[in-house]
Amino acid sequence: MKIARVEVVGANVAYQHREVSSQVDRDGVTAGVIRMESDNGLVGWGEACSGADMASVLATVGAMAPFIVGGDPWRAEEMKRDAWHRGLWQFREQTGNFAWAGLDMAMLDLCGQHSGVPVHALLGGQVRESVDYFWYLSGNDLEELLAYAKVGLSRGYRTFYLKVGRNIDDDLERVFAVRAVIGDECNLRLDANGAWSMIEARRNLSLMEDAHLDFIEQPVRQVPLELIGELRRMVKVPVAANEGLWSEEQARARIEARVADVYCFSPYWVGSLRGFQRLGFSVYDHGGQVCKHTHGELAIAATAAHHVMLTLPAIVEGNQQTTAHMVGDIVAEPLPIAKGPTWGAPTLPGLGVEVDAAALGAAAQDYERDGQFLPYQMAT
Repeated sequence: MKIARVEVVGANVAYQHREVSSQVDRDGVTAGVIRMESDNGLVGWGEACSGADMASVLATVGAMAPFIVGGDPWRAEEMKRDAWHRGLWQFREQTGNFAWAGLDMAMLDLCGQHSGVPVHALLGGQVRESVDYFWYLSGNDLEELLAYAKVGLSRGYRTFYLKVGRNIDDDLERVFAVRAVIGDECNLRLDANGAWSMIEARRNLSLMEDAHLDFIEQPVRQVPLELIGELRRMVKVPVAANEGLWSEEQARARIEARVADVYCFSPYWVGSLRGFQRLGFSVYDHGGQVCKHTHGELAIAATAAHHVMLTLPAIVEGNQQTTAHMVGDIVAEPLPIAKGPTWGAPTLPGLGVEVDAAALGAAAQDYERDGQFLPYQMAT
């Protein structure tokens, strides 16, 4: 089996409501959807994260095509080394990782279909029957936020995720109001996106102690590497690292330094499903847990990461997802996490996703017309 053709399009799917944090004000997901055709007629699907600029990621997929077309998808690691060395993508690693992660998904999809097994079987097999996902709370209006928390409760979600880091008085009001709505039996998790100083993080987490937080994600900036580890030793609440896990090398350094209790990252940050899995096993070896991250993703990337999560020995309850918060998707059947927190093991060969041509076409038209969903809103 050889790769005959690689195509990529930008695609937009809107959120039901704006995502608001100390870092972003974003109205939907933009992704690069990759269609990879083999010489025996199989079609593999992949998804590239947009990062700051979707156009550059789409161009990168095209620039990497000469290292892939005509190649054997079973030799993806060799092709990546070639692209990084002769293609010089080692000098633009993050953009390269976003693009290659999507290509890697499509190649594994082809391999799984060709061999008649799901991708998680190619990765050594599942160690659990299902993975649990969270309910994402976002927005500026407190009453709407609390009403949305009740929607999550009604659908069975047990982990609730709230952004903080813009204003501590507002943060405290929202944290304790959400805790009152979801009760003591549910997990409440916060993410500051590195917005706090060390002093602010210690003080703010002390003020939130009675909210019984599941963990605080990236309370301080990611550099120097030791900063979050120092905070972890000072506070009672478990600490998750997120920013700074932006390559295999960066993630490995933080995992081996044991700077956090939880490591929240994704295949598209580290460049491949196998890279994500390798680091996931390293997290286990160093006594931590993996929380699957999302930068905003469509069904292909969500499914690909889910295959890996089924194989990892130490993961959290309540992994990240945006599926339930979008107005639609690009697949024929909604993912299980569109309606509830639990996702079992896919049984179809490959990734097991069926892309809806009409939905993808509409999402691609939206991208061509409007450009990507920017992570910021400019004053007008």
